[in-house]
Amino acid sequence: MYSEELSKRLASELSGKLESAVLLWLKDPAGRDASIIRKSLVEIRSLEGATEVICSRTPSQLQYLKQVYHSLFGVYLEHDIQANTSPGSDHQKLLLAYISTHRPEGPEVNREIAQKDAKVLYKAGEKKLGTDEKTFIHIFSERSAAHLAAVSAYYHDMYGHSLKKVLHKSMKGLGTDDSTLIRVIVTRTEVDMQYIKAEYSKKHKKTLNDAVHSETSGHYRAFLLSLLGPNI
Repeated sequence: MYSEELSKRLASELSGKLESAVLLWLKDPAGRDASIIRKSLVEIRSLEGATEVICSRTPSQLQYLKQVYHSLFGVYLEHDIQANTSPGSDHQKLLLAYISTHRPEGPEVNREIAQKDAKVLYKAGEKKLGTDEKTFIHIFSERSAAHLAAVSAYYHDMYGHSLKKVLHKSMKGLGTDDSTLIRVIVTRTEVDMQYIKAEYSKKHKKTLNDAVHSETSGHYRAFLLSLLGPNI
């Protein structure tokens, strides 16, 4: 109707964090993910955003994401990962494994294999001086989400504490900033935000809406809160 792209008009009218959030929201889900990964790998040279998206999407979502990534940026996602991560690093291997390995998506779990995986992860992590990263990459990139949940439960039952403790042994904690806040709220609000809000309340004893309200301001705050929905 107006012979101009809506995204360009919005970019000219908005600025800062609100602009980032609105322009990301304007894209379709796969386009959002592709943009987040591209910015993470190529522009800001921090792997946090790329890792979060790649490791939290289903195999079918990742296959479609790779197609969208190539059509938008003219380069294969694998090539961008290889070019913008430390050659041969465990982080690079993990990301490449996630986008190239076929993983089941259904709710079915083989209890025997899940128990075996829990034992293997124990031997590769806590029981070993250092961590056998190859084993972790292999199991986490090839197993379904349902299977990994079962592995985590068996690990806790067998060894008395959570698998997360082992993961923290070999991973640095990541802080939360506005780019993380925008990324999570904008990309998950149509998917599983009600579960995220419930988990947030359980863990922090306050609602995610209240936390966002206290940490943000102005139209940026209003936009994020509108995406979050009712304060529950």
